[in-house]
Amino acid sequence: MCARAASQVPGNPEERAGNGGSRNGPPSPERRRLATALLGTGLISTIVSFFYPVARYLIPVMQEESMTAVTAAKISDLKLNSGRIFKFGSRPGLLVRTSGGTWKAFLAVCPHLNCTVQYRSETQQIWCACHNGTFDLNGQVISGPPPKPLEEFEVNVRGDEVIVSRSRRA
Repeated sequence: MCARAASQVPGNPEERAGNGGSRNGPPSPERRRLATALLGTGLISTIVSFFYPVARYLIPVMQEESMTAVTAAKISDLKLNSGRIFKFGSRPGLLVRTSGGTWKAFLAVCPHLNCTVQYRSETQQIWCACHNGTFDLNGQVISGPPPKPLEEFEVNVRGDEVIVSRSRRA
């Protein structure tokens, strides 16, 4: 009785499978297409996830700056020897009123690692907190790791408003 064939046992897995094939036999064409599609999708996703950041680094997206001028402040907003951050398009700007009363404006992004810079009235310098880089009031590097000066903006006073625009020198 122990020598009964598997096909004679009621409830045989082959009978329960419903496809008439062997349990260890080849998969049905539908299952094979599904497995191929899943593996192909996973492979393509992996390739894209590796190469997309590389492509973004090598070919940066060129964002056109439509912002050419902005009202940065009112004259009464800034005392002598003070500064303030303002929005210039999608980036921060820094407006400085020197102790002599002249106006200076710069892109408030350090060229080293794109940190936001700030004006320090006690030293009369522009300072980057990330790596202690300092700039003079002409945007030139005094100390620290920044590789180049700050981008300078043009400043005009119209009535009681301080208008900052892209420098014509740039």
